[in-house]
Amino acid sequence: MSEHITLSYRRLFEVRILHHYWLDQGATAFDLISVPRKKEQRLQDYDVRSLLEIMPSPATVKLLKAHRAVFCKTALGFITAVPEQAVISGNTMFEFIVTVRDQAFCNYTALTLKPQRLIEIQSGDEQKVRRFKENVPVLSNLTGVSRGTGNSRVLFLSREIPAASANDLAEYLILSGNTLKQLSGDQPGATAHTLTTQAKKNPVYVHQGDIPALTLPGDSGQTRRGIGLQDGIPDNVYALIHIHAQRPGDTAFSLIDNQGQAKTNPPVFEIRFKNRSTIRQYINKNSRSLEFEESEPLPLTFFGNSGSKRKPSETLVKPVTSNSKVIKLVSEIFV
Repeated sequence: MSEHITLSYRRLFEVRILHHYWLDQGATAFDLISVPRKKEQRLQDYDVRSLLEIMPSPATVKLLKAHRAVFCKTALGFITAVPEQAVISGNTMFEFIVTVRDQAFCNYTALTLKPQRLIEIQSGDEQKVRRFKENVPVLSNLTGVSRGTGNSRVLFLSREIPAASANDLAEYLILSGNTLKQLSGDQPGATAHTLTTQAKKNPVYVHQGDIPALTLPGDSGQTRRGIGLQDGIPDNVYALIHIHAQRPGDTAFSLIDNQGQAKTNPPVFEIRFKNRSTIRQYINKNSRSLEFEESEPLPLTFFGNSGSKRKPSETLVKPVTSNSKVIKLVSEIFV
């Protein structure tokens, strides 16, 4: 007679990955949509699996197996669960690889102008080629920030949005007090467009500060950002998600209780991708002459229209440059 073992599982954590191109209503951010039913319907229709592929890294696959844990993709992101009696060490870290599925993703997603260049280095007598990739964000509950308080507190895996810097580039997000701004071009001299004056009531979008500093062998004072690619991390990685079992100083971000078991109320983390904003140019389709140009960048959205004229396709976006410097991003609309 075969032996049957029944395990009761408890959710360890959930990660929700929301993209505002698919959620916002024109100029109204998803979080500020005033009709609850509309917000609910927007989430019901949303499926991140058509945009991004999320998989545990090879090391995390082994870790999940060792704990008899399960990894489950959902329309909003993914969930990880463990047996109720599982004990997890406080220094445990789960790593997940994000790659892009939607070919248009980088057209309508902010902060995708800088290429994610792959670098391979074989130095000295080393036989192994070391791989690096520029401009890959690392999103983690160890460094993430929250918005709101009590039951309304939302845990984001992005770091706090930084203040302005002299070397900021087009689309960089800037936090000044409670005002969130976005640069329309490269510094110096770029215009900072105000997104909201109530940043603490808005989500923390993935931003330039989520990309770690990167030093390559032989670099001499050069500023780079990116990651080293460990074994099992594919060349086409777009982002990494690191979920640590414990976060010192803020137990809301931790996965486990003092006994090392999954918490009764497991954390729900959020990743928010900002939709791109562009200056709309209306061009005569016959003469190719410019008929009208908006004075301010307007967000690209699938639902609604942030402007008063015809909205652009997400595919007709291009940077306008001068002396290798991005001046503005435009969407061309032929009329």
